[in-house]
Amino acid sequence: MSMNQGYSQLFSGLSSSGSSGNMNFLSDYASLKNGSYGRLLKSYYGMGQSSSTSASGTNGNKSYVLDKILEERRNPKVSDEVKEANSNLESGISSLKNSVSALQNDNTYKDTENGQSAQGKTASALKSFVSEYNDVVNASKRSTMTNKTAYIANMMKATAENADKLSEIGVTINSNGTLQFNEGKMKQADLSKVQDLFSSKNSMSYGSTVMSRLQFAGVAYSGAVSDEKDNTAGSSAAALKADGEALASDKLYEKIKDKDGKETDQYDIDKIFSTAKSFVNNYNKMFDAAKSNTNSGVTANLAKIKEKTEQNKEALKQFGINVDEKGKMTIDEDTFKKSDMSQVQKFFKDYGSSIATNASLVDYYSTTKANTASGYTAAGAYNVQGSSRFVDAI
Repeated sequence: MSMNQGYSQLFSGLSSSGSSGNMNFLSDYASLKNGSYGRLLKSYYGMGQSSSTSASGTNGNKSYVLDKILEERRNPKVSDEVKEANSNLESGISSLKNSVSALQNDNTYKDTENGQSAQGKTASALKSFVSEYNDVVNASKRSTMTNKTAYIANMMKATAENADKLSEIGVTINSNGTLQFNEGKMKQADLSKVQDLFSSKNSMSYGSTVMSRLQFAGVAYSGAVSDEKDNTAGSSAAALKADGEALASDKLYEKIKDKDGKETDQYDIDKIFSTAKSFVNNYNKMFDAAKSNTNSGVTANLAKIKEKTEQNKEALKQFGINVDEKGKMTIDEDTFKKSDMSQVQKFFKDYGSSIATNASLVDYYSTTKANTASGYTAAGAYNVQGSSRFVDAI
C-alpha cells in the first residue's frame, strides 16, 4: 500500500461513517422526497398491525417513527471503541501541537548550560513528534468526527509532499500513513534542515502547515467564529475577486486616447496601479478577517490562494509586490509603475483570474456558512458530487 493510499483510506472512511452530519441528513431528505421512507413505513406497519387501528393513530405513529429514524441518522449510536477514538483524537491533537511547537522553538537547536546538546534535544523533540503524530493518525482512522479528521487527512497530505525532506532527517512514512523515526540517521543530519523544515517564520514550511491544520482541527465544531467575522471575510473576498478579475481583463489595459480620439501607446498607469493596490489591500484584509474561521470551505480555498501566491512570489516581486514570511502582501508604487504593463497584464491573466476564482469560493462559504470538510479528498481535490459548479476552482 502506498502512502497516498494511506491517507486516501482515512478520507474514504469519512464518507462512509455513520455521522456524516448534513450529508446524511440531505440523503434522508432525498429519501423522503422519492418515497423510500414511505415504502419503509408502509412495510413496517403492514406486519402484525391490527385492522382496527385508527387512521389518526397510524399517522401519529408514522410521524413518531419517522422522526426517530431521522434523529438516529443525525445522531447515530457510537460504540465504546469509537468514543475512545474520538477522545484520543481530541487529546492527541493538543499533544501534537505541543510537539510541533517544540520543533519550532529556536532554543531546541541550541546547547544548554546543563549539558544538554542541541543534537540530543532535537532528536528527543522529533521522536515525540513522530509518536504523537502516529497517535493522531491512528485515532483519526477510527474517529467519526469528520470535520476534525478532514484536517488530519490534509496534514497527512502535507507529510507525503515533504517525504524526501523528512527522510533526510530520519523520518520515513509507512504504508499506512504513520511515521517511523531513525534516531541514528537524524543525529547525522544537519540540524538546520530540521529547523528549516519546521520553521514558524515561513508560513509555507512543513511545520507551519501541520500546525495550521491542527489548529483548525482543534477548534472544529466550536462555533467560535461570529457571523460578523464571517461576513467581513466574505466581503473582502468578494472585493478581491473583483480586483483579480479587473487585473486579468483587457479593459484595464486599454491605451490612452489623444484629444482627437486616437489611441496612443500609453497605458493609464495610475488606474492600473490603483487596482493593484486595492488587490493587495483586500488580499490582506481577507486573510486577517478569516484568521479564526473554521469553515473547511473557507480554509481550503484560503490555502489554495496562499499556495498560488507562494508559487508566483518571484514574479510578483518583479512588479513591486512583495510577500513576507507570514504571507502578507505589500506593494511598492515606484517599482510597479516602472514595470512593463504588457507583462503585468500577461501575468494577471493567469494569476489574477485564478485567485479570483478561489476568492469567490471564500466569499460563498463565508456568507452561506456552508461547510465542505468532507467534500475535499485527501489529495486536495474537491469531491464534485453535488458540487460540480465549484470543480474548476481547485
